Amino acid sequence: MSGDERELRPATLAVHAGESRGATPAGAPTSTPVYATTTFTYPSMREMDEVFSGAREGHVYTRHGNPTVGALEEAVRALEGGRRAVAFASGMAALHGALLACELRPGARVLASQDLYGATATLLEEVFAPFGVETETCDFADAERLRARVAELRPRALVAETISNPLLRVCDLEQVASVAREAGARLVVDNTFATPLLCRPLSLGADLVVHSATKFLGGHGDATGGVVVAREESDGARLYRAMKLAGGVLGVWEAHEILRGIKTLAVRLERQCENARLLAERLAGHAKVARVYYPTLETGGQQRLAARVLGGRAGGALVTVELKEATREAAFRFMDALRLCVRSTSLGDVFTGVLHPVTASHRDLAPERRRALGITDGVVRVSVGLEDIRDIAADVLRALEA
Repeated sequence: MSGDERELRPATLAVHAGESRGATPAGAPTSTPVYATTTFTYPSMREMDEVFSGAREGHVYTRHGNPTVGALEEAVRALEGGRRAVAFASGMAALHGALLACELRPGARVLASQDLYGATATLLEEVFAPFGVETETCDFADAERLRARVAELRPRALVAETISNPLLRVCDLEQVASVAREAGARLVVDNTFATPLLCRPLSLGADLVVHSATKFLGGHGDATGGVVVAREESDGARLYRAMKLAGGVLGVWEAHEILRGIKTLAVRLERQCENARLLAERLAGHAKVARVYYPTLETGGQQRLAARVLGGRAGGALVTVELKEATREAAFRFMDALRLCVRSTSLGDVFTGVLHPVTASHRDLAPERRRALGITDGVVRVSVGLEDIRDIAADVLRALEA
């Protein structure tokens, strides 16, 4: 991509970022090829040694880097406005790498938002805790409480989500980043639900931004991957080392599919966000629905915060509903009655997908903890797709009658 990326708008970057279009003996490709090779060779050992040492650009082994994966990394780096991006085999591998880049050691503490994806909490509790890393949770929306907990714990890292899973609470990233910076802690932000088109956490003070690229970036339900973007090169170097040594390497085919998906991210997300807003409005006040969670729907502080953090552009492409009959049986009846919407354990795809957090994303959380967070058996998360909103709404409304 030629030109200064700072002069280009996000929709343009999504189409062009990562594409070098450099000349080859066969001409310049207009899209990144799939480099389906594990190793790379050079005319001489001297040249190979220079590449290994970093004195010369190039690739030697796909676990260390690959041109196809590199193109994806560059695209996400440009979209987030960071210094370096590193791709991983999944979103969870990316989050693991981001935490490793925070240099967690035995005795180190992590302060995590109480509103987190269930597997993120489990990663901290079951993978890092046995190595002596302590994790505490806190309501990041309570600024006074957050500041007091940070002063008390002196955490090495804070972990938050731009839009929380599954209740879609927007985090005041500027405020949290300020608290983290005062304490000398790194702020890790999962930006999967917002994408760089709605929010760029690095510009709000975050140090590391994580994406499950399986979701909106790829967007078509056919590739699993993750990416972390670092604000500083030093964190980027640690990310790369974590990827290379732990081996959570993104495959070249998946990188190609996700890079291709990013090119349509802007048009997909615009339609999905508009569909989500309309669906949330249709469901608000429905006789079978106790509450609708959508960032721009709620009046008051959350609505104003969403407008500020998400740039006033949209509230995201997810809608979460709590049924009045807040039981697992009622949720199952509702989901089984859907004919168009797909029962799916992911999100961000072109189709509308529904998920039951208690039996999927937050299954491993203790029931009492789920209830304390407001995740009841009657909560259902809807990832709104590209279908005609009239068809989506008709399917959901018909299923509610079941």
